[in-house]
Amino acid sequence: MFDQLRWDYLSCYGHKTLKTPHIDRLATQGVRFDRAYIQSPICGSSRMSTYTGRYVHSHGASWNGIPLKVGEMTMGDHLRAAGMGCWLVGKTHMRADEEGMARLGLEPDSLIGARVAECGFDVFERDDGMLPEGPDGYYDPDGAREYNKYLRAKGYESDNPWHDFANSGLDAEGNVQSGWFLKNATRPANIAEEDSETPYLTTRAMEFIEQQTGPWCCHLSYIKPHWPYIVPEPYASMYGPGHVQDVVRSDSERQNAHPLFKAFMETKVGEAFSRQEVRDAVIPAYMGLIKQADDQMGRLFTWLEETGRMQDTMIVLTSDHGDFLGDHWMGEKTFFHDAATRVPLIVYDPRPEADATRGSACDALVESIDLAPTFVEAAGGKPAMHILEGESLIPILHGARDHTLRDHVICEYDFSASPIAHLNDISVRQAVMFMVADKDWKLIHFEADPRPMLFDLKNDPQELIDLGGDPAHADVIAGMYDKLFRWTRRQSQRTTRSEEQLIAMRTKSRKRGIVLGIYDENETPLELTVKYRGRTARPYKDYLKG
Repeated sequence: MFDQLRWDYLSCYGHKTLKTPHIDRLATQGVRFDRAYIQSPICGSSRMSTYTGRYVHSHGASWNGIPLKVGEMTMGDHLRAAGMGCWLVGKTHMRADEEGMARLGLEPDSLIGARVAECGFDVFERDDGMLPEGPDGYYDPDGAREYNKYLRAKGYESDNPWHDFANSGLDAEGNVQSGWFLKNATRPANIAEEDSETPYLTTRAMEFIEQQTGPWCCHLSYIKPHWPYIVPEPYASMYGPGHVQDVVRSDSERQNAHPLFKAFMETKVGEAFSRQEVRDAVIPAYMGLIKQADDQMGRLFTWLEETGRMQDTMIVLTSDHGDFLGDHWMGEKTFFHDAATRVPLIVYDPRPEADATRGSACDALVESIDLAPTFVEAAGGKPAMHILEGESLIPILHGARDHTLRDHVICEYDFSASPIAHLNDISVRQAVMFMVADKDWKLIHFEADPRPMLFDLKNDPQELIDLGGDPAHADVIAGMYDKLFRWTRRQSQRTTRSEEQLIAMRTKSRKRGIVLGIYDENETPLELTVKYRGRTARPYKDYLKG
């Protein structure tokens, strides 16, 4: 999983100037899914949906820093039940439910406590990769902890080599030019390429795999191409403004923007990426980070082949969300256009059953919550579908069908803790919005505004014309709301009984002595009332006499 990798910034997905031959080769060996959607356009909640196989509405970790409830089952829980280990190498953005753990007496340093605190993973190395520091201290004091130890051991002298070397440049006088400032994206990071974050995590993944003997799942979770947008040489010099693809936006889109969409446009990052000089500085660095990632995929795949593991290892390549990069007058990812919510998804299944689909592209509506049940089935288990809300992709990978069973995808965003809610005086209850999309239409619902947004995906695939206020599309809007309401009515919290158990319970109590609505014993099978017939007792007054 790469962080903030757009689906269309790989050459196998059509990028015109960025070539990613190693990822492309994986696509020729597996299935490339062309309509894969995340369940929330922000790191933490998107990842929690992938790790639990459940929608944000179900697991409740709806924004960065909001803990995953202690009782939520995760990919690791399901896989271990199927006899497979589940390990982390890299980022999760997980926050532990410390209050819930304390209430249940779960010690953080116990085996169960550690797994609950790490969203179900056993940790080989956690590296959330973010160690910024401000007046109030570090954003994440544990960020890049092991990586900073590695850099210091290599001779990078600093109290925070993650910032001063891996994510900053250097001027001629030796001054650190911070990668946080977008103008410095044009500088090379002041670090040897082999010591930067992406090669480091690749090495750690190979070290993990070398130690494994039984079945395992490794969540190799890369930090890049997430900001800070800065990359070491030779990648810093590979691309320039001439390689930047045309921006996807229109003046009309901005002038006629829905009020809440306009609020997102007017954030600092939105205003920055609306300037061409920012795009010309940042996007070549973003492309360099992706090119480096592709080369590391080549390194990893070659090593898997040389060690014989390519023949027995399923490989899934995806992202937690995209990046607007100035499209639609936006930066970052926290809205519902495809630039943010559509992600690359390539699945290589080495088993002979998948031979028929190798090199194919699939147009099915896929969600990130589909990965957990896919992995459970691949591990030989039976997905617990009363808990997991996605569906296994194994039937598609093995050619049994070419579609999923859903007719829409869902994405949610809770911005109640964000500056946008504060600046626009939106209550916590109303600071939430939903996306429902099929292959033809995409509807965005705002709790804080009665008018939705609507895009005609067939005739306007770049999502430039909002039809949400057009009376001529009232029937389409009603139909999309029907899908959204059907989704909200699903049973998602009954996770302690399976469908099979519930069906068995329908008749189970008949032989447990409950006789309800029966006037005469002959009105029901006599075998059900055998405990109530042929019984004798003395009048109670006889007992009272004694």
